[in-house]
Formats: sequence, C-alpha cells, structure tokens
Amino acid sequence: MKIAAAEQMRQLDNVTIHDRGVPSTLLMERAAQGILEACLGCLGEEPRGKRCAVFCGAGNNGGDGVAVARLLGRQGLEVRAFLVGKREKMTPDCREMERRLAEEGGVLEDFDPASEAQRAFVAGADLCVDAIFGIGLNAPIRGNAVEAIRWMNEAKAPTVAADIPSGVETDTGRILGSAVKAAKTVTFTLPKLGLLVGDGALCTGELIIHSIGIPEELVEGLECPATVIDADLVRAWLPERPADGHKGTFGKCCLLCGSTGYTGAPILASRAAVRSGTGLVFLGVPESIYTVAAVKSDEAMPSPLPAGEDGTLSEQALVPALEKLAGCDAALIGPGLGRSDGVRTVVEAAMETVQYPLVLDADGINAIAGHMDILYRRRDCPTIVTPHDGEFARMGGDLSDGDRVTAARKFSMTYGCMLVLKGHRTIVSLPDGEVFVNTTGNSGMAKGGSGDVLGGILVSLLAQGMHPVKAAACAVWIHGRAGDLCAQSLGERGMTPSDMIRALPKVFQELE
Repeated sequence: MKIAAAEQMRQLDNVTIHDRGVPSTLLMERAAQGILEACLGCLGEEPRGKRCAVFCGAGNNGGDGVAVARLLGRQGLEVRAFLVGKREKMTPDCREMERRLAEEGGVLEDFDPASEAQRAFVAGADLCVDAIFGIGLNAPIRGNAVEAIRWMNEAKAPTVAADIPSGVETDTGRILGSAVKAAKTVTFTLPKLGLLVGDGALCTGELIIHSIGIPEELVEGLECPATVIDADLVRAWLPERPADGHKGTFGKCCLLCGSTGYTGAPILASRAAVRSGTGLVFLGVPESIYTVAAVKSDEAMPSPLPAGEDGTLSEQALVPALEKLAGCDAALIGPGLGRSDGVRTVVEAAMETVQYPLVLDADGINAIAGHMDILYRRRDCPTIVTPHDGEFARMGGDLSDGDRVTAARKFSMTYGCMLVLKGHRTIVSLPDGEVFVNTTGNSGMAKGGSGDVLGGILVSLLAQGMHPVKAAACAVWIHGRAGDLCAQSLGERGMTPSDMIRALPKVFQELE
C-alpha cells in the first residue's frame, strides 16, 4: 500500500473538491463516520449513556471532531466537545459543523485548562477523541493544546485520533513537543509515514485506514516514494516453487559467520536460511568453532576456515573463503565474525570480488565502517546492508533529528546500496530514494540472535532468485511475522530467535 505525504493528501483533497465537485463538508462527514465506527468499537455493545470528550482544533481536523461529537450524541452518549484554539481562526467547514451540532442541541465549548468541571468530565469519560491538529502540523505545539493533550494522555479512557495523533509530524513521525498517545487512529484514504515510523508509530495505536470518497483513479495515479510492506505485497512477490524443482532449482547460498564466543550466530542464520527454502546452504566458520557448528548443523554444510589465536578468521582464510563463495547465488557475511585484521581482510576481499547479491550484517558492517568507499565501489552489484541504529551510526548514518526515513534514504542514495535499517518498523531504502516500511514485529524480538535469523531469511530468498528489492521487503515482513506468531503463542518475554525459526513454516503456509 502506498504511503502518502502531507502535501500529496492536500492535493488529493483539492482536486476532489475543486475539480471533481465533491463538497468538502461531505468529505468531512464521511471522515466523521469512520471515526464514529472506531469510537463505537471502543465503547462496547451498549454505548448509550457513556461519556465522551471530543477535543477539536480550529481547522478542518477540528471540523471532523465537531461532526463526530454530533454523531456520538445521536448514539445516546453524553458528549462534550471542546474547542482548543481561537474561534476567529475556525475554518468555514469547521464553522459549518458547529452549526450542524447546534441544530441537534450540541455545544462546542471553549476549552479552559483552569476549569475543574471540564477536567473532571475528561477524567471520568469513557472515551476521548483527538481532533486538534491534522496532517498540516509542522511546528512545536504551544498554548492550551499542550494541556489538552496532557488531559487525554492522563485519562483512563482510550483516545481515538482523527487522521493523525496531534503532535506527530506527518512526514517523519517526530513528536513536535508533545503528542497524543492514541488507542486507535483513523486515517483517511492512505497511511502517512508519521503513523508508521519513529515515535509517531508508538502514538498511533491500532491504525484504521478509512475511505472518504477520494476518486479511486486519483489515488491509483499518486506516485508515492514510500510503500507499506504487508501480507498482500509479500504474497504477490514470493516466487512459486515449481513442482519438478530439485535442490539446484532453489539456489545455493554461502554464509561466513561466527567466532570463538559467538557460536550461535552461524547456526541461527543457517537454520533460518534452510527454513526459508534455499536448496543448498554452505556455512564457513573459523576452525576454532568448527566442531560446535558441525554438531549443530544437520541441513547446512559447515566448513572450517583458518583462524587466529583470538578465534576469528585469520588472513590465511582469504583464499578458502573466496573459494567457498565462488559458485553460489547469494552470500551473507558478518554475524558473529568478531573484529580482527583477518576478518577485515576477508570482508574487503569479498566485497571486491563477489558479483552476486551480498548481505552485509553485524561484524561485516563493522569491518567496512572506517572506509565506506568500498561500499560505493559495489554500487553496480546488489549489496544489502542490515544495520541496527548503532551500526548505522558507525557507518556514518545520522539519526540525531529522529527522522529515520530521511536518514535511510540519504544513505542508500549516497552509497548506491540497499539499506535495511532494523528496529521498530524496519525501513528498507533503495538507491533511487524509494522506501518500504515494515509493519510486523514486536519487542519480544529484541534479543541477541534475532538479526541473524533475518540475515538467514534474506540470503535464502536472494539465493532462490528473488530480485534484491523484493527479497529485502519480503524478508523483513516474514521475520516480523514469525516474531508475531511467537509472541501470540509464547509471549514476548519468553520467546527466542530459535522459536522464530520454528515459526517460519507457519508463516510461509499463511502466504500460500
């Protein structure tokens, strides 16, 4: 699904209203209907008699809130709507919604942070609605809006946000001073980046995408540089397995992983690769841990490589490592390799030599962090770098302003590589500036070894011949979905990366 920018949504609205002749108030009423449905879902089977506090700004987002207050009143709720802003700044559509509210006996009250009566009503409400600021917010929140947001966040009742939680910057997910922490957010027509990434994703709650009647051809014709990775996309991109296929049909991958003290990484990565469908999985490990790897490997085929006294690859591993890489279809280099001159020599040589898709993770990233020119020189070969935030910083990525998408996009465009920036809502960015945002995963995956599983899934899909863009997008979704299945059955606290590998067959079954 496309992810729209704030300016794109404004253009869609303008064309719909001015060129297609759809009344703006009709769009507003349709938006309010979607918010109403979300509100009723929070209130249970019998909403009548329950209390709802609706916070409305002076703009059109506030107009949505005023319209919702009227519709909630029709359901028999006790509703109080508060105007957080100046009446003289109310838009014509917001004023029209106030008129319609008044016709049905409702009142749009001026919000007064000093009012104990208002505060008591909000504190005792069964539901709050946030319609203070919409997608146009681009400056830190000030004045009474700060207090209104605090009231909603401190209330025991859930909050439903209209379009985007007030305080979240639409195109980045940054928090502009303070922000509503919504239980549900009803956004219109298309999702926005701020709902999916950064701190904004933590404020969104359940995301509901509601159509307000923007003409379908306008939405389809919209060129968006960002896309949501969802089950439908992954299902469409995963290749079918031919009935007459053999192990050579499904590719060969080579993994260079592990060192003394880091014996789990190669096993997790290779097992994930096998579980993801590769025909042959070759595993190169330092001879210092070969015995451990051999005992733990059933389907993957481990080989010992020369190691130094510290248990990492030595410089003598260069030739045999390149021989292992030769003749494969994809490679994963880095998990658990450690840091040494030998590791750096092998990684650099592989980067210069291997012409097929190469995934660089963990210590593979650390090996090139001091001289990123080697990554740029591979710009004509498929290279996928998979850092977490700390590794990204060591590579020169800048996350200081909280805009993960822009930072990822800038990095990929600068070095001509694909970037998988791991974390909550993993981002896949391409050298042409296109971005994919993942929607699966949970904090139970935040354990050592989880990234090794992702690396194994990704190199497996690449070895099976998937286009690198499709492989990266599918891998992060599959990885997160496996984590979600584990969280459902085992709980986030107790699940492990090994559990995620065991969940992979179920994920692939779901996608059939």
